[in-house]
Amino acid sequence: MVDPAILSPDATSTRLRRAYGFDEVALVPGAVTVDPAEIDLTTEVGGHRLEIPFIAAAMDAVADPDFAARMSRHGGLAFINLEGLYTRYEDAGPIIERVAAAASNQQAAELLADAYAAPVRDELITALITRVRAQGGIAAVATTPGSAWHHAEVAAEAGAELFLVQSQVSSAQHISTGGRVLSLADLTGALKMPVLVGNTVSGEAAYQLMHQGAAAILVGVGPGAACTTREVLGIGVPQVSATLEVAAARDRYQLETGHYVPVITDGGMKTGGDIAKAIASGADAVMLGSPFAGALEAPGRGGTRIKLGEQLPLEQILFGPAHTTHGTQNLVGALRQSMASLGARTIREMHQVEMVIAPSIATEGKSWQLASREERS
Repeated sequence: MVDPAILSPDATSTRLRRAYGFDEVALVPGAVTVDPAEIDLTTEVGGHRLEIPFIAAAMDAVADPDFAARMSRHGGLAFINLEGLYTRYEDAGPIIERVAAAASNQQAAELLADAYAAPVRDELITALITRVRAQGGIAAVATTPGSAWHHAEVAAEAGAELFLVQSQVSSAQHISTGGRVLSLADLTGALKMPVLVGNTVSGEAAYQLMHQGAAAILVGVGPGAACTTREVLGIGVPQVSATLEVAAARDRYQLETGHYVPVITDGGMKTGGDIAKAIASGADAVMLGSPFAGALEAPGRGGTRIKLGEQLPLEQILFGPAHTTHGTQNLVGALRQSMASLGARTIREMHQVEMVIAPSIATEGKSWQLASREERS
């Protein structure tokens, strides 16, 4: 028999709390607006100044060396996966084309499983980093905790400038009986390049990672369009609440140490409005996967497990012009206009804008628009 105390309101409130995603909140205009031309979108990640707070995710379908260099030229950043196809094959193009042309998600998954059976080659890690830097791009690479030590040494020697240790859920120490234990403090102490860590949704975990030397914290467990963490493992926190919590830990850490650690919201954003809400929640930058996978310049050519819709030039996705009202084009312009309307001149000022819980904001008063969309579909 269940103990009645477990079912009491007080007991429930200690184990269950309300969390909010992008569709459940809205930003509130204040008493001041700003000319969009005066908005400063610059941010800093690992000592690198970015002109726009946009980062491409470390996915094979999104970022190869050429795309990474292109993102750098546009003022953003892209991470390349050191355990992906580009470090297993000298020419991954034919494999990507077969995956993009797969008749079903299952067939694509099988093709990728076969492709990933090939070993990661150190010389290809060196080659891709060299290729990014030769084009004037920021050489940013990502790997998992189990491979972090070895890949960090190879990447550092090759001239990598940012190193991301990324897993489904990150902690200050990765425990494994099958290999070298990863202590973030040891890794950051040994390397001469900044080490970013992700992903987490916990303020306390983020606070510990900051004390261990993380140069930035990525927020997001389960929100990405291609991520199955919530379905398979039941793990995740909606991005607005998760970002607010990690940002609070960042502010606490800065108050105690004087050191500011950037927060990067990773996944779950598809429109300019989502991105504006992520920044308002405390993010210093956003990491996008599927929006960039739909770029004509992306190596995946739109072939992913999710439906991306129309493929467009990266420049149009970032800077417009927007030819639709869906909010998926001119993402930089949308963020700039949102900040201008809210009176926030900088990313830091955007962290201070008022938000309200508004689960019906996306449909309120939109009956004619919704009917029109249904007719088009």
